Amino acid sequence: MAADNLMVGGRRFRTQADYAAALRDQKKIDTIQSQTNLNDPKQLYELYKELQSGVYRFETSVGTDFDDAIYEKIELLKKQGITAENAGKPVKRQKNKEIKKAKRTETSKKALNLADYDRDMQKQIVLELKKREKRRKLIVISASVVAVLCFTYFGVYSFFAARTEMDYERLADLKGSDALADTKPPNGFSLNKVALTMPDVLDEYKTLYGKNKKLIGWLKIDDTIIDYPVMQTSNNEYYLDHNFNQEYDKNGSLFLDCDCTVYPQSTNLIIYGHHMKSGKMFGQLQKYAKESYGKEHEIIQFDSIYEKGTYQVMYVFRSQVYSEDDVVFKYYQFINANSEEEFNSYMKEMEAMSLYDTGVTASYGDSLLTLSTCDHSQEDGRFVVVAKRIK
Repeated sequence: MAADNLMVGGRRFRTQADYAAALRDQKKIDTIQSQTNLNDPKQLYELYKELQSGVYRFETSVGTDFDDAIYEKIELLKKQGITAENAGKPVKRQKNKEIKKAKRTETSKKALNLADYDRDMQKQIVLELKKREKRRKLIVISASVVAVLCFTYFGVYSFFAARTEMDYERLADLKGSDALADTKPPNGFSLNKVALTMPDVLDEYKTLYGKNKKLIGWLKIDDTIIDYPVMQTSNNEYYLDHNFNQEYDKNGSLFLDCDCTVYPQSTNLIIYGHHMKSGKMFGQLQKYAKESYGKEHEIIQFDSIYEKGTYQVMYVFRSQVYSEDDVVFKYYQFINANSEEEFNSYMKEMEAMSLYDTGVTASYGDSLLTLSTCDHSQEDGRFVVVAKRIK
């Protein structure tokens, strides 16, 4: 079957194996939908609980999309005041609101007769009516402006989301391409004023590197949407809102901390990415909060442009961005360990913060990979996955 035909649930898959997994996910989803009334809040909450507890396990982004759709429905129910406890029960109406509504209806039925008042009172009544009409028009205009802005925002957001998805699919297709550009790396690299001769860029990434010299590697986690190029500049700001083609894009790009180096490799490579609601970038990274998900996706592939690398998940934890004066472990400052004692101290801090025990440990001399994204459960929160290089 041609690659263009490997479509399931609106998503295209590049391999027969991924396509087969997506079909299995779709079959599970069809079974769930046939057994569950998604318009019934009680049944919806029961399904959500089952998804959270891992009763249903999905292998591809098709399942993830379904999981996200259920989550959105639950959030909508919560906003309406429908919880897991009161789902299925009749919602009590507030009597005060009904009384006020009845009074407004009764008042509206009474016609205003100016002849019943003297001239001064008539002028005041007319003036007040004009003021009310002005306020009404102002409210209508304001509401219309807000509506237009909202539609514009969602239109722009949808445009960028669609463009980003197409762009990264094209970039993935360029991996290993023979359409090579001028990909010769810089002759020297300065580190602490010592000139280093850089290795050759891997053939697989030469075409991409030729398109953008800020490319530093590629991150991929099987059976997830995470399959992106990783960028690096002299600061940690530019790729917050720019894509691989250096266009403005609110999805941003995955990028390596500006203080990290892939050659020679830092003790800990820190990669940042937005937690997009659409699931793009690191939008699905928080799924690692579930131990079962972590075990099923314990292998992370991060290739620098110079060498391939495979990592195994070691720690998963939540943290924060702290002020400079806070005396606390700041994972985002752990880039190089200058001694075995310092390295072991970092490991103990992360082990204590980890949400579960993976059984994976590291020793001084091992190379680490840290994936970091926003965590909206707390102010300036961060969700972090740390992995150890195994080959």
